[in-house]
Amino acid sequence: MLFRQALIRVIRIALDEDIGPGDITTGAALRGDETGIARATAKTEMVVAGIDVFGEVFLTLDPALVFTARQRDGETAGKGDLLAEISGSLASILTAERVALNLFQRMSGIATMTRRYSDAVRGTRAKILDTRKTAPGLRILDKYAVRVGGGHNHRFALYDGILIKDNHIAAAGGIVTAVKRIRERVPHTLKIEIEVKNMTELEEALAAGADAILLDNMGIEEMAQAVHRAGGKVSLEASGNMTLERVREVADTGVDLISVGALTHSVMAADISLNVMQVGGRTS
Repeated sequence: MLFRQALIRVIRIALDEDIGPGDITTGAALRGDETGIARATAKTEMVVAGIDVFGEVFLTLDPALVFTARQRDGETAGKGDLLAEISGSLASILTAERVALNLFQRMSGIATMTRRYSDAVRGTRAKILDTRKTAPGLRILDKYAVRVGGGHNHRFALYDGILIKDNHIAAAGGIVTAVKRIRERVPHTLKIEIEVKNMTELEEALAAGADAILLDNMGIEEMAQAVHRAGGKVSLEASGNMTLERVREVADTGVDLISVGALTHSVMAADISLNVMQVGGRTS
C-alpha cells in the first residue's frame, strides 16, 4: 500500500512536469478521438524491472486505457522481445509515453546492471548492495529495481539506519566519541556501522563496539587483512570505486557486503521503444 501511494505520487509529479497545461503537439496533430495499439519492445537484452510502473503511468493519465504486460519483473528479455501493449486513446498513449518510458528504462537499466554485479560475485559470500546515491524523488523505484536485479538494499534513508561516516567522526571528535553518543541516544535495537579508511581506524571501530564496518576505498590486500583481523566478529562492507572488472576480486577477500553506488547514480537506461502499431477508428 505504501509503495503504491509513493508510486502514484511520483507518477503524478512526473506527468505534471512533462505535460503542464497540455500536450501541444498531440493536441494539434490528432483529432482526439483516434484509438489504437502501441507496443513496447526491448532493443537490447535487459532485465525487466518496473513493468507495472510502466503501465501505471498510462492508467494514471487515462484509466480507460488497457495495459497488458507481456513480461514480468526479473525476467530477461532479448532484443526484439515484446514487453507490453497499450490500447485505447492514441492521444493519451502519446502524452504519457515519455514519462512511462523514462521510469521503465531507468528501472530496467538498474536491474540489468545489478544482475551483472550479482552474477560476478556468485559463489562467494558477498552480497551486492545499493547506496543512497539515487535520483531525487525516485529512491523507492531505484531500490526496488536493485532487488529485482538480485541485489540488496542498504538503508533506505537517514532515518532507518546508522552509518557513521568520516565527516561524522571529524565533527564528533573521533570514532569512540561518536559511538558513545549514539549508543546513549538511540534504541539498542539499531545496529551501528562505522566507515574506516585504514587498519588503524578499523582497530578503533572494533574497540568501540561497532556492529558493522564499512571499508572505504581500501586496496585488495588491506581488505583481506581487515577480514582476517575482524575474524567474523562484525559484518564487513567494501565500498568505493566498485567496478565490474574488480568486484569479483573484492568479493574473494571474504567481505560480507559490497556497496555499489554506480548501480543507481550512473545507470545506463535500458533501450526500450514504444511504437504505434495499429490505428483504429474513433472512440465511442
